[in-house]
Amino acid sequence: MKSEKITSTANPKIKELRSLMEKPREREEKGLFVTEGVRETLHCLDAGFVPRAVFHSPEISGDGLGKILSAIKENRHLSAASERLCIFEVSPEVYSRIAYREGTEGIVAEVHAKKPMRLDDLRIDVPKTGKEPLVAVIENVEKPGNIGAILRSAEGCGADALIVCGKGCDIYNPNLIRASIGAVFRIPVVTCTTTEAIDWLKKNGILIYTAQLQDSETYYDTDLSKGCAIVLGSEDKGLGNEWRKAADGHIRIPMLGRLDSLNVSVSAGILLYEALRQRMAR
Repeated sequence: MKSEKITSTANPKIKELRSLMEKPREREEKGLFVTEGVRETLHCLDAGFVPRAVFHSPEISGDGLGKILSAIKENRHLSAASERLCIFEVSPEVYSRIAYREGTEGIVAEVHAKKPMRLDDLRIDVPKTGKEPLVAVIENVEKPGNIGAILRSAEGCGADALIVCGKGCDIYNPNLIRASIGAVFRIPVVTCTTTEAIDWLKKNGILIYTAQLQDSETYYDTDLSKGCAIVLGSEDKGLGNEWRKAADGHIRIPMLGRLDSLNVSVSAGILLYEALRQRMAR
C-alpha cells in the first residue's frame, strides 16, 4: 500500500481523477470509475469491486478512511489486492476541486470496473428463492439522476434487477452513483435492446406490465404479486410500440391535476412499492 500527499490541483493524479469523473470515454478506455463518499464506497467494496486508489482529506473525512481500509482488510478478495492500493492525502483546497457535492465526506475512490452484466447472467429461480421475480425496466431514460433514483427504489423494495433499454446508459456515471446512494452496486443492472429484454422476460415466464396512459387500468387494480416486470419509458415520449404490443397488461397512475405525467423515478417508486405491498399482503 502506497501513500502520498497532494497539495496542488495541477498534480497529474488529480487531473486523471477529474478526467475519469467527467469523461465517459475515459472511464470506458481505462476500465475505471469514481465513487464519492464513505457510504457509496463501502457499498462498492461490499459488492466486490477492487479499488485502485483512495483520495481523502483528513480535515473532512474523520474516520472515513479507517472504515474504508477496515472493509478492505476484512474482505479476503480485496485484501489480496490491497498491496497495490494507493492512498492519497489531499488538502481541503484540492478536495474541493474533486468533490462533486457539498457536505461530502472527504473520501473519493478510483475503482476498477467489472465486466458488464448480460441478461443470461441474471438468476431468476423461483423454486430456489421462493420469491416471485420483480424486475424494473426502463426505455430511453437518459438522465443519470433519474436512473439512480429508480435504482434506490428498486433496491429498497427487493427488486431482482434493473434492465435498461434504448439509448446507452453509463452505470458508472458519478451522478448516477451518487443519486443511487450506492444501490447501483447492490442490484444487478443490465443494458440491452428492447427486443432482447422482451424475449428474456417471456422465456422466463415474467409478466410484462407497461406504464402508459392509454388503454390501461389503475395500478392498484392490477395483480402485481406474480412474477412481473414493470416497464417505464421516458417522460417526453413514453414507451415504444414494441413494449405496448408485448405487454401482458397496461397500468397507469391516476393524474387528477392538469399535468399528465410524473417524474419517471417517482412513477417507478410508486409502482414498485405497490408490487411489494401486494406481495406482503398476500
